Amino acid sequence: MSVRVRMAPSPTGSLHVGTARTALFNYLFARHHGGTFVLRIEDTDAQRNSVDALRTVFDGLRWLGLDWDEGPEPASLAIDAPGDAVAYATVAKSLTNRGAFGPYFQSLRTALYLEFADQLLASDAAYRCFCSQEQLDRDREEQKGRDIAAPRYAGRCRELSRDEQHVRISEGNPFVIRLRAPQTGTLGWDDLVKHRIEFECASQDDFPIVKSNGQPLYNFTVVVDDLSMRITHVLRGDDHISNTPKQLLIYRALGAAPPLFGHFPMINGPDGKKLSKRHGPEGVGEYGDRGVLPAAMFNFLALLGWSPGEGETQELFTREELIQRFDLAHAGKAAAVFNFDKLAWFNGQYLRALPLAELVTLCEPHLVASGLLNASPNVTERGYAETVVALERDRLRFPHEVVEVTRYFFTDEYEVDQKAAAKWLTNENLELLATLRDRLAQLESFMIAPVETTVRNFAEERGLPASRLIHPVRVALTGRTAGPGLFELMSVLGHTRCIHRLGRVLSSQCPAPN
Repeated sequence: MSVRVRMAPSPTGSLHVGTARTALFNYLFARHHGGTFVLRIEDTDAQRNSVDALRTVFDGLRWLGLDWDEGPEPASLAIDAPGDAVAYATVAKSLTNRGAFGPYFQSLRTALYLEFADQLLASDAAYRCFCSQEQLDRDREEQKGRDIAAPRYAGRCRELSRDEQHVRISEGNPFVIRLRAPQTGTLGWDDLVKHRIEFECASQDDFPIVKSNGQPLYNFTVVVDDLSMRITHVLRGDDHISNTPKQLLIYRALGAAPPLFGHFPMINGPDGKKLSKRHGPEGVGEYGDRGVLPAAMFNFLALLGWSPGEGETQELFTREELIQRFDLAHAGKAAAVFNFDKLAWFNGQYLRALPLAELVTLCEPHLVASGLLNASPNVTERGYAETVVALERDRLRFPHEVVEVTRYFFTDEYEVDQKAAAKWLTNENLELLATLRDRLAQLESFMIAPVETTVRNFAEERGLPASRLIHPVRVALTGRTAGPGLFELMSVLGHTRCIHRLGRVLSSQCPAPN
């Protein structure tokens, strides 16, 4: 049987980083095995469903390039609708009607779930429970009084005959449908990530599968969907391990073979606690808004809880390489750590690998917003910006960083590193800079070669290493100690700016510390 996996987000909020990572693992697994990647929207909680949240799911998956199979990809949600339940239902139906297959919406499959519930009732694998909430609460309190650590359903309606059930139904008594769970034995499965996992059947009570309002519950809908969609592998976060015994019991009650299960450890923040807003954005889309490139996020997420193999040091992978090498045998057993600095490193690698024109296009809005570049730059201004970005590209991790990294190329108003000034702009060095400034002012060409020759020749005349001049000049011109090659930097800044800035330092407009 060919591999079939599914991604099943809920449209109640942003596409969480953990959900996106799980989707990515399913995608890689499906593509590695030439299988099918199904998108299913688990939206049975009608009061929480949101059109906006649904949009973030589609946008987030498209941004990462996780194209699902079986059905058209909605190019956009071109429906001007508020996020209320009525509008959501309309949107879900319209998207489903675009094709014969997914994306699948659970909210439109209630009739199918109730058919399966009727099948379980007919086989006596499930039964109707008429207990009121008050009765259930009393039973729970009574069990707590007997020091029962995990109170459970007392089984009051477990042995009701069909005739008794029908009488109560005719009297208008509301009921839920409960699965008849075995009370002895063990439940277990060979997890594709965590290996053998077992539970005692006694730990599972007769749990409800359909509410009194006819709304099917999560564990039941998941099983029905995975069966009807012929899902072969359920790959998800290990927060779902506690759901697996219930789902296995439903498969058993339906007389159906379950899929193979694999549960990935959760993602923690650097402090070892579950990833949350205190660690940074939770939604994938927010990272895109912050300048993270999709390819960088894809690569980063792929290595959160998976590795290419023991001893493997490679970190940068193309999508095709990840598809080729993805193997559940190398999935991690411990929680992964979301390290924003590492993501920044990945993003810097991918950002610097972009063609210069694309990189400038990403940086330009930030330069414009900061006032360093005109909103509609002419050819000369844009050419200058391209040159500057090319010089500083190795120092960029995100497009917005271009503002501070390159500020001194566009304006004389930039921050000066006071420690660097104290170290390099001493009175002795200022005397050297005064003579050097006069020599540089006489240059007819301010290209790299004549500038470098002038600086090095002057250092040699004074019997000094070139670095003795290079560091003070850099601090005087840029306010910092690191940056592109000094002579290339000076050529780009140009004759006028360089002479002006050296003169500013010498005239104590930027006084040297004693």
